[in-house]
Amino acid sequence: MKGTKFQIKVWRYLKKIPKGKVKTYKEVAIAINRPKSARAVANACGNNPYAPSVPCHRVIRSDRSLGGYSAPGGVKAKKRLLKKEGFSL
Repeated sequence: MKGTKFQIKVWRYLKKIPKGKVKTYKEVAIAINRPKSARAVANACGNNPYAPSVPCHRVIRSDRSLGGYSAPGGVKAKKRLLKKEGFSL
């Protein structure tokens, strides 16, 4: 993987989120021991060139809304991927 140390740390964690499950940006930040970095986690997800192999589509906002998705297809693709994995929207 090519990216900053922080991005790679986020992307490696994202690969641990099971299919059909989601985490919030804040939960990811806490899990990587950077609890005040939720916005930076969102930016790392937005700059993920490995989607959907590195499943940034499994990360959502704290208010449980989907947020964005920078891979081709945008939020519609994110919804489709989550639904395909068994996550009910």
